[in-house]
Amino acid sequence: MDNYEKINLDDYFQTGEGGTALTYNHKDGKTLAKLFMPGMGAETAEREFKVNKVVYDMGIPTPKPIRLVTDGTRYGAEYELIPNKRSFTRIISQEPEQLEPLSILFAKLAKELHAKEADTSRLPSMKELVRNEIVRWQGLPEDLRGMALGALDALPDATTSLHGDLHIGNIITDGQRNLWIDVGDFSYGCPEWDLCMILHVAQHLSEQRADNVFHLKPEMLKKHWEIFSAAYYGTTNPTVLESKQKELSRYIALKQLFYIGKIYNGAGAPPDAIIAMTKQLLG
Repeated sequence: MDNYEKINLDDYFQTGEGGTALTYNHKDGKTLAKLFMPGMGAETAEREFKVNKVVYDMGIPTPKPIRLVTDGTRYGAEYELIPNKRSFTRIISQEPEQLEPLSILFAKLAKELHAKEADTSRLPSMKELVRNEIVRWQGLPEDLRGMALGALDALPDATTSLHGDLHIGNIITDGQRNLWIDVGDFSYGCPEWDLCMILHVAQHLSEQRADNVFHLKPEMLKKHWEIFSAAYYGTTNPTVLESKQKELSRYIALKQLFYIGKIYNGAGAPPDAIIAMTKQLLG
């Protein structure tokens, strides 16, 4: 792992926790290190870092990627630290009255991102990323694998730019700029691959998980989806919005397998509750 530089975490302090990684700010206030959980291979960090560089070079507003790093056990990368930044979720948790305006702004920024054609020569297809994870996951029950691959094949293709992990916790602001973060799964495909994450967060997070990751109550995340979806789709018609929401079910199921497969690193069977919910969504 010669391309990784060893860091001393005594020089950092933890500032965030996500589903697959922890973040640490350097005490000099200039950089942020993101380290993946133990067991997630170094290749995961390298792939994310490479994609971050492509996204930065495309002019997408995102912190500058600096170097690959390790603490000796975990692997990740170091990025430019944005001074005085707060995530949209942090702002809403501290100023609940900002839920509506920030949800509307988030919809505007998401639509701008989805209006950008992806560089398909340098970025992966989200559909193929999901397929690769499902195929390589040895512990996935074969009947579920078959259902998932069949559902995946039936989904349309597109060359739309995708964040890959689009939710209101993955955008920050310093008061002047709004920047996308955690862009390691930036890819291309139908916008539904992004939109399903916002709906999933609104529907399926426990109170503890919602607090740990988003600093918000589940009911706030549900309200966020209601405001966001109306602004993104440009309608308050409940019939239209319900139809749009139903379209996202299969994307949620497949994206869930994608993320859990990465966490399991292709081994081990998913929990029974996940199997049941995934089959229900695919059905």
